[in-house]
Amino acid sequence: MSPAQQLADGLESLGLIVPTPTQQRLLAYLDLIAKWNRIHNLTAIRDIPTMVSAHLLDSLSVATHLSAPTVLDVGSGAGLPGIPLALIWPQSQVTVLDSNQKKATFLQQVRIELALDNLSVICARSEVWNPEKRFDLVISRAYSELSEFVKVAARFCSVGGVLAAMKGRRPSDEIAKLPPAWKVRNIIALHVPGLNAERHLVLIDP
Repeated sequence: MSPAQQLADGLESLGLIVPTPTQQRLLAYLDLIAKWNRIHNLTAIRDIPTMVSAHLLDSLSVATHLSAPTVLDVGSGAGLPGIPLALIWPQSQVTVLDSNQKKATFLQQVRIELALDNLSVICARSEVWNPEKRFDLVISRAYSELSEFVKVAARFCSVGGVLAAMKGRRPSDEIAKLPPAWKVRNIIALHVPGLNAERHLVLIDP
């Protein structure tokens, strides 16, 4: 099966309607990761078919449960989930934040090559960055424990917004360690096409 067909089938399985040109841009994004991986080691995954499931469909699996006018991806790395979400949510303003200069340079290149006018790239440590405005959705796919995530990310979240942590197994132990003031709104089991692993989305009210 071609990556294009794999992506199309996966999006259909997730219940997402994504125009063909956008699907092509999602695959172009993977091509850029593969190209940069040869020198900069952006991700451990090297082959495109695995990237379709482990990167694109995994990132987009949250899109049926979330939407927001402004989004911040904390510790974005190679742009996951921020860039896939920016591609399928053209009306949302998405900011990707990472402290690694090489990764930030890659993210800027993606923004330019894919003409992502709704994407902003910030190279800074999350502990010291001070944005002018707060965000409706603050999300992370590969951050540390939930207690550390909320400690760092809470100040980025607007009143009425939500913190969203993408996790593997249901993080019951991490949830138990959250400060009493933090309320878990929901824990959603995600089913990612082609990915044989547990995935959960933890939504926390700031």
